[in-house]
Amino acid sequence: MESSHHLITPILNGKKMFCFGFGYIANFLAPKLFACDWNVSGTTTDPDKKPILKDNDINTWLFDRRHNIIDPFNTLNDVTHVLLSVPTDTEGDPVFDAHGIDLASLKNLEWVGYLSTTAIYGNHDGNWVDETTPPMPTTPHGLMRLKAEQQWQSLCINEGLPLHIFRISGIYGPGRNVIDALRSGTARCIEKPGHFFNRIYVEDIVQVLIASINAPNPGSIYNLTDDMPSTCHEMIQFACNLIGINSPPLLPFDQAELAPVVRGFYRDNKRVCNDKIKDEFDINLLYPDYRRGLLSCLKEEKETAALLRFFKIDLSAD
Repeated sequence: MESSHHLITPILNGKKMFCFGFGYIANFLAPKLFACDWNVSGTTTDPDKKPILKDNDINTWLFDRRHNIIDPFNTLNDVTHVLLSVPTDTEGDPVFDAHGIDLASLKNLEWVGYLSTTAIYGNHDGNWVDETTPPMPTTPHGLMRLKAEQQWQSLCINEGLPLHIFRISGIYGPGRNVIDALRSGTARCIEKPGHFFNRIYVEDIVQVLIASINAPNPGSIYNLTDDMPSTCHEMIQFACNLIGINSPPLLPFDQAELAPVVRGFYRDNKRVCNDKIKDEFDINLLYPDYRRGLLSCLKEEKETAALLRFFKIDLSAD
């Protein structure tokens, strides 16, 4: 169930995007750029992904904290746009540590997008936060992301790096959503009254990135989230009704055995405001709430299954 609003598309042609961390978001962004004759390349931590991406006209380099790009000058010299989506680790941001100065020295660079997280806001007891809210992270993940933001901002201020920070809430979309978790038996229905989660559909993330590329505003920070913060069990119940299964048992938060990382998600309680992306970019979200987003995921899943049946592809075979 998609919105009737028009899709935001690149207004530039023939540019060169380099994605540090060619993951879920880059996979949805790349086709939009290819349609405008962009060259897209990037990094991966998985050697097995390199030939697959190469078959899709995407050159990649292996990169992690122990394997830097060997010749960054020649690799990045003519790049015009950079997407930074490598997660921080316990030491900080691997891309900043290895290649921050390299990126700041690029002569053709027009836009840099750093994918951060709304975890940097910390806990606000369910109240609203926006881009002017002072960051107060409570988790190691949030603290490390805030440090990375500040490091990249230092290059923006001191070296003129055309940086844009995108603070993203929970990402979902095809192949990465609560319906998949329910079917695999990994979804848990935790009840914590008054606790809100924020989320955004991957195609709406791509919309905002392209809108920013079309109208760069270096130094800006944007919240990427939909219009409908909600409790976790509300979304799980909707998804169960959608696919016709019983909901997992409702488990009170104080009785749930949760991993420290998951417990951290429940420590922070806030509702994230998305007014800035709407006002600055005149964006209408394709999926302004999880109901429309999950309906779209289910529709795509059914269309894929029908296509596989048409071509008589058996996914259960070795």
